[in-house]
Amino acid sequence: MPGRLIVCPTPLGNLADLSPRARQALSEADLVACEDTRRTGRLYERLDIPRPRFVSNHEGNEAERAVQLAQQVERGARVALVSDAGTPAISDPGYRLIRTCVGRGLDVEVLPGPDSVTTALVASALPPDRWRFEGFLPRRAGELERVLSASETVVAFESPRRLPASLAALAALAPDRPAAVCRELTKLHEEVARGSLAELARRFREDVKGEIGRA
Repeated sequence: MPGRLIVCPTPLGNLADLSPRARQALSEADLVACEDTRRTGRLYERLDIPRPRFVSNHEGNEAERAVQLAQQVERGARVALVSDAGTPAISDPGYRLIRTCVGRGLDVEVLPGPDSVTTALVASALPPDRWRFEGFLPRRAGELERVLSASETVVAFESPRRLPASLAALAALAPDRPAAVCRELTKLHEEVARGSLAELARRFREDVKGEIGRA
């Protein structure tokens, strides 16, 4: 009998956010496709559950791994797909494996769970009825203008090192546009700063630490 691919969201930071279904899937998996096997290994240690075989599945080898892992599913394996944090395939590896399994007619089960994109969207207090995910913010001014031309709420990622420069560039184009900077979501030092782009640019003038989502 064919196995299945189980897409397992993992906590952004707070271990209590792992759902019982995801914990069961991780404990019952024959192998786990990991963005970083070390990070996933630490998760298994914290959960205190038996560790199955890990297979790396990152940006550099995802195309090759998609075929190999789909073949494992065809042979009857239960393959859990995880990223370092959050939901796989959302700005993380996983799409190619999911697509390959679907293309071969294999079972794909997607578990609901932690997701930094929608968490940042709701925390921003910006309109959630129409929105889009931009991925990482572009560097060029023309591309930033395209982002700001959107009438819907835009969710984007940015590195801590680049955040001050990106906010300054955005503020120069649309200083009064409301925005939010969401950092370290679900972690000990979680922060959600809301205000105009000009206000946020003044607030974050220096490098900040931790993972950042912007809305």
